[in-house]
Order: sequence, then C-alpha cells, then structure tokens
Amino acid sequence: MVKVGIVGGTGYTGVELLRLLAQHPQAEVVVITSRSEAGLPVADMYPNLRGHYDGLAFSVPDIATLGACDVVFFATPHGVAHSLAGELLNAGTRVIDLSADFRLQDSVEWAKWYGQPHGAPELLKDAVYGLPEVNREQIKQARLIAVPGCYPTATQLGFLPLLEAGLADNTRLIADCKSGVSGAGRGLSIGSQYSEANESFKAYAVKGHRHLPEITQGLRRAAGGDVGLTFVPHLTPMIRGIHSTLYATVVDKSVDLQALFEKRYANEPFVDVMPAGSHPETRSVRGANVCRIAVHRPQGGDLVVVLSVIDNLVKGASGQAVQNMNIMFGLDEKLGLSHAGMMP
Repeated sequence: MVKVGIVGGTGYTGVELLRLLAQHPQAEVVVITSRSEAGLPVADMYPNLRGHYDGLAFSVPDIATLGACDVVFFATPHGVAHSLAGELLNAGTRVIDLSADFRLQDSVEWAKWYGQPHGAPELLKDAVYGLPEVNREQIKQARLIAVPGCYPTATQLGFLPLLEAGLADNTRLIADCKSGVSGAGRGLSIGSQYSEANESFKAYAVKGHRHLPEITQGLRRAAGGDVGLTFVPHLTPMIRGIHSTLYATVVDKSVDLQALFEKRYANEPFVDVMPAGSHPETRSVRGANVCRIAVHRPQGGDLVVVLSVIDNLVKGASGQAVQNMNIMFGLDEKLGLSHAGMMP
C-alpha cells in the first residue's frame, strides 16, 4: 500500500486527488494539509467524500509527518513546492507537483513568466516532466515529477504525432484552446464567477499565457528543434473541460494521418484516437483520465486540424498525477483511473 500525503487539499485539484484516490486499491491518503482549514474533517468540507475518509482531517504542513509518506502530492499555487520539495526528497519521499514549479527546465524563463525568482533551481535537474506518453521510462525512476498543465497536455498530445514524424511546418503551429472555469482554480475572481462567465465566451492572455513556454518546451523536444507557436486560450461557460483545436501545415500530403495517430497512441491507455471524421466532445471525457483526439484535413489540403479534448482536472491535473504515481511505484498504470466519463 502506497502511503500518500497531499499538500494543499482544499482546491479543485486537491479534492480531485481525494476523489480518485478513494477508489485506488493500492493507495492510502494518510495526511492532507491546509493551514487555513487545519482541524476540519475532510468530509465536512467535501460531503461527496463522506464514508471514504472518515477520521482524516486537514492539518498544518509538517515535514516529519509528510516525510513519513511514500509520496507527497503538491496541489498548491506556484512557489509552494519550491520551499518544501527539497526536504521531502532528502527524507526519501517522492514528490509529485501539480503546480508549475518544476515544469520549465530554465529557471530564468520560469522567473520571467511567474514574476518571482525560482525558489529551488538546484532541483530542476531531478525533475521529470510527467507526460507519460513521452517520458514513461524516466517517470519509472523519478523522485520528482512535474505534472503538466491542462492546456499543455491537450496541446502536446494533439501535435506530437505530426512533429515526431517530421510532417509539420514547425514555424507555423496554432493552438486555439478553450477551458472551463474550474481551470482558474477555486479562489474568488471576477472573471470566473457564474454571472460573469455564463452566456459569454472570450479569449484572454493573447499576448502571452504562462503555459506558452511549457507547451513550446515540449513541442521543441518532439520536433528536435525550434518551433513557432501561436497559443490563444479562451474561457468558456462550462465547469470542466479543455478543447484544443490545433492547426499545422503538412509538408507531405500523401501520409495517412489517421493511421499515423492510431499507431502513435496504439499502446497508450489514456489516449483515444477517434475514427476518421469524428468530433470529440468535452462532455465525453468529463471525470475521466482520457485525452480524446480526432484528426482532419479539410478539403484534402495541406492544413491539418487536430481536435483534442480532456477534463482539465483529471487528465489535465489530478488524474495524470495519479497515473504518474502508478508508474513510479510499478503499479498497473490504470489503477484508480479506469472509470468512464460522466454523461450527461
């Protein structure tokens, strides 16, 4: 049984971890922290978890207690894992960070996008980017996992087959992405309030979003060189979901793109390449650790359109974190994650 600790259990990714781990046969949550809610039983804050975590209450973060865990998840804002991860690693505890703290390998680049110095640049050499479809072998040996962001997960998985095969014009990639309001987190903000977001649709951060360097870093690795990416995120009035519409120009129109995508993801348990002509819906992956993809070439031209959908809180965050844990501890990768999406 893997003993699990969670730092920052009161946000959306924290409660999603609890929901997923409640049905995991080989994992036990033994400590969950929140400075603001210390002493409060988990089931009092999240009644959907009644009967699953009886006796478990939020506590103040304590290195000794967390260090007794086999693995600690950080479901925290950026900057928090910087201050604690090193001590936990020294104690022999593995760390899976759902924040952006270790996703970028360049600490100067990280500081530029997050507006503060990187708090633990010495740990970047140990951090493995937790996209299993790319780094599964490295994840098996990792001590520190940087779980990819939601937009980066959907976007990279959609572009990877084209870039790895050298088929795309790498200088002109476009990611037109839409997210539900839970992507903004549980904290109060005007833009994510129901009365502000409902019956509306808008782009934001067109000049530059924090996920841009992360996506570019991953695409550069896949392409084996520089890429030119235009990434435009949008807020859409739904709670969960990411829909990424991706555009690339192909240099060889004779390639069977459907076969290319099916072959690339044939052995990936959480990527579903849909039949030719399909249009994946975000509701089909709601609550599930699945990225559903369809590839199109309108009018048979050289412009390829890839449609990629995920649940931003599952495959885009907590589900992918659990998937990484399974790989790290030599468990069946699908444990606790095999449930279907929720419809309607």
